[in-house]
Amino acid sequence: MNGLPSLRQLQYLVAIADTGHFGRAAERCFVTQSTLSAGLKELETTLGAMLIERDRRTAAPTAVGAEIVVRARRLLAEAADLVDVARGLAEPLSGPLRIGIIPTIGPYLLPSLLPQLRTRYPALQPFLVEDQTARLVERLSAGALDVAVLALPYDLPRLTTLPVLEDPFVVAAPEGHALLRQQTVSPDSLAGETLLLLADGHCLREHALSACGLGRSATGQAVEATSLSTLIHMVDSGLGVTLLPMLAVRAGALRGTRIATRPLAGPDASRTIGLAWRASSAQAQSYQLLGDVIRAACPA
Repeated sequence: MNGLPSLRQLQYLVAIADTGHFGRAAERCFVTQSTLSAGLKELETTLGAMLIERDRRTAAPTAVGAEIVVRARRLLAEAADLVDVARGLAEPLSGPLRIGIIPTIGPYLLPSLLPQLRTRYPALQPFLVEDQTARLVERLSAGALDVAVLALPYDLPRLTTLPVLEDPFVVAAPEGHALLRQQTVSPDSLAGETLLLLADGHCLREHALSACGLGRSATGQAVEATSLSTLIHMVDSGLGVTLLPMLAVRAGALRGTRIATRPLAGPDASRTIGLAWRASSAQAQSYQLLGDVIRAACPA
């Protein structure tokens, strides 16, 4: 139909917006710079608006262009979902699958998950991206990922979620610590302790604060770390106590340390590991099967 932009033209526009450079955008799209420039010009002519401001060094969307880029990302994601329809109906969990996973799950789930995926679904080609939740959600919404393994609850507008399993929290403290005298540690027992947490941006921090009944501004003597392994080293050095997901403990995260754990009491003393994908995706059946494999990889 005449008068409509092509998907290829929209890909060029998004690539320019992402890279800020015509040359790098052309490389990403596997075309020459002249082809990309011509495609963008055709798009601007079709829409009757200037979408990109250029100079010799940079390229950036205009105000109109920025709005078109947002809509172009959605259209490209939905176009990719059309391809998924045929693939999913033909054979679930086959072909390329771009999976996002957060750092507090990935290292502890993947060693058991990937072998099971290879055994059950040998035609699957998983491509893994590890990042914090907010960036994974952004990439998922934009169509750069197919599905993400996340910790719930998390605000996920326009995405479909599937809770897969519960991951209880345990209190981790150096051997001999007074907290370890309890069979199950109540959140109130953590008052006055130096509580080691992950830095802002990690959803495990929010879940841990919720499990302790603490708000973001009521963390007391909280100390921040950048990764779960750093938290474990800090506890092992006697700098404080922390909450760890049982998934990490079962995977051997405390091996070689002088750290002991006790279950945390309370109604919020766990996080939910789940899957998220675009509501428009036709791969819901495949993601249900992926959830089944995750459960099998994480026996209680």
